[in-house]
Amino acid sequence: MIQMRAKHLVALVAFLPGAFACAPAVHSQLSPSAQLSAQQSSRTVWTPARARAWADTTGWLAGSNFGPSTAINQLEMWQPATFDPETIDRELGFAESLGFNTTRVFLHNLLWQQDSVGFLNRVDQFLTIADRHHIRPMLVLFDAVWDPMPHLGPQRPPIPHIHNSGWVQSPGVAILSDTARYEQLRGYVQGVVGRFANDRRVVAWDVFNEPDNTNRPAYVAYEPLNKPALSLILLKKAFGWARVMNPSQPLTAAPWMGDWVDPAKLSPMVAYMLDSSDVITFHSYDDSATVEKLVSALERYRRPIICSEYMARPRGSTFQKIMPLLARRHVGAYNWGFVAGKTQTIYPWDSWYREYTGEPAVWFHDIFRRDGTPYDAAEVALIRSLTAANVRR
Repeated sequence: MIQMRAKHLVALVAFLPGAFACAPAVHSQLSPSAQLSAQQSSRTVWTPARARAWADTTGWLAGSNFGPSTAINQLEMWQPATFDPETIDRELGFAESLGFNTTRVFLHNLLWQQDSVGFLNRVDQFLTIADRHHIRPMLVLFDAVWDPMPHLGPQRPPIPHIHNSGWVQSPGVAILSDTARYEQLRGYVQGVVGRFANDRRVVAWDVFNEPDNTNRPAYVAYEPLNKPALSLILLKKAFGWARVMNPSQPLTAAPWMGDWVDPAKLSPMVAYMLDSSDVITFHSYDDSATVEKLVSALERYRRPIICSEYMARPRGSTFQKIMPLLARRHVGAYNWGFVAGKTQTIYPWDSWYREYTGEPAVWFHDIFRRDGTPYDAAEVALIRSLTAANVRR
């Protein structure tokens, strides 16, 4: 394993005390009898025809993964002390200027634990802002990527020049390692999905982002050894909890490793995600030939397809090479990163073990600087031309 640079580890350790403290149980809002009744009436996976009908209402989805430039992670984005509607409004205005009609946004179970009513109200406020800009978000419930030790309250400042130095997992290792605690998460899933289950401002639900990601090298030492198996248990429960709420929007989870060409060689995780998703999503930061192969393989499910993460310029995953392909194949397109800010995703993944002292010559992710200046004006012109030709107004 490549070791994290010592100064980065020291900066992280300062925030570890208390990270494993047991959180109070968050129970479902439904009584046991109501839960049983709901489970008996909850919807099944959409048929391909139903999924196609949904896609007919949305048209081609084009957007980015979004967090305001003033937030280092999901908690800082949503907690009341740091929720920043002014920046959100301004930056979603940048998205509207590109012709984007959607964005992918991460939530967190600790926000529900902290203040469920306030959290839902802030999500509602965010959706109102997005709607003013003609943007319908995909909301992400859980995330297995980066720091496995999330905590409420003030978040650590960015470690200079490090990609996503403060992004946190949901629910995190303390709960993920203990299957007896999974039931604590039911209230969060059903409370959030239930609140917005029939809200046209929400375009889709992403149940669990990269659940089997072990985050090498940055955090692998803190991950459970059987993380993929544990995450699959939670993923199955989360899909079930969400379906009980009968959302009008599709549920999905995205494979992110492998090529998925041979159905017989799918991992249990990938097979479950593809079989359980109402619409198919996937991640790829690879070149156009690989993306084309993946899309062709996923077409066997006869469902709408969305690439919910792509675009890492030094890897050949660029707007110029990937976005026209996705438009031509009518595959939804959500690039990673939007406005350069506290997540520092202009730096590459290897910044965790290779030292950077200034802005890289080629940005890894992100489209705009904080003042709205494009990183690459030609790139922005291409995006606008593609959305003008393909996005339904």
